[in-house]
Amino acid sequence: MHPHALTVFGITGRMGQSLIRALREAPEFELRGATASAGSARLGLDGATDGPPTGVLISADPAAALNGAAVALDFSLGSAVALHAQACARASVPLLVGATGFDAPAKAELTLAAKSIAVLVAPNTSVGVAVLNELAAAASRALGSLYDVDISEVHHRQKRDAPSGTALKLGETIAKSRAVALSDVAVYARHGADSARSSGSIGFSVVRAGDIVGEHTVTFTGAGERLEITHRAADRITFARGALRAAAWLIGRQPGLYDMKDVLGL
Repeated sequence: MHPHALTVFGITGRMGQSLIRALREAPEFELRGATASAGSARLGLDGATDGPPTGVLISADPAAALNGAAVALDFSLGSAVALHAQACARASVPLLVGATGFDAPAKAELTLAAKSIAVLVAPNTSVGVAVLNELAAAASRALGSLYDVDISEVHHRQKRDAPSGTALKLGETIAKSRAVALSDVAVYARHGADSARSSGSIGFSVVRAGDIVGEHTVTFTGAGERLEITHRAADRITFARGALRAAAWLIGRQPGLYDMKDVLGL
């Protein structure tokens, strides 16, 4: 088995194709398997939609795609995450989950899989976003609960989930630093005549427009001052490079649940 052979679930999506671009500049990796949904028009075709072919044909069978893989990367739909976690656990292949929008049962399936394989859950595989998350945590601890917190995010018009997984992760990080549950303090919409802000809330705002790759801003607002921490992505290959870095880190890792903070040693 190639030491860095990988399988990509969701190869036909934006991130799947960005991973192919990143693999062309990373010869230490080898694409071993690729999947798309059962209804995809690209089943049986090469994994690359443009540029040089990969030599790997797209399948709808996760188990077959995992044959000979050292690690799997899931950038499919949230509804497929549980199925892919089960397949990876059966095949003893570590899994990076970059898909977002999956539900509580899928999270439970990932936790179960992590008892037998390494599972890295990363709603955003950008190294810069991992640093943003740490900066937000440090700012929250330093500024305290007297500062209002708002998280805004902007993505392309076809993104399905809102707020983004990255925004929710930022919210969870800040809530944890305040020793509260995000579900108790999150505000996802404000409208009407009586929409004054409640103390301690974490506000979210979302824009879906055009072909924007991704932007996230965390704002801390106190009396007389405002701190903003922003990350902007101009090309999805940034996420793909981070995903390959994380995939290499996962290979040979002990079973457990990990995130990008572990990869970067933060």
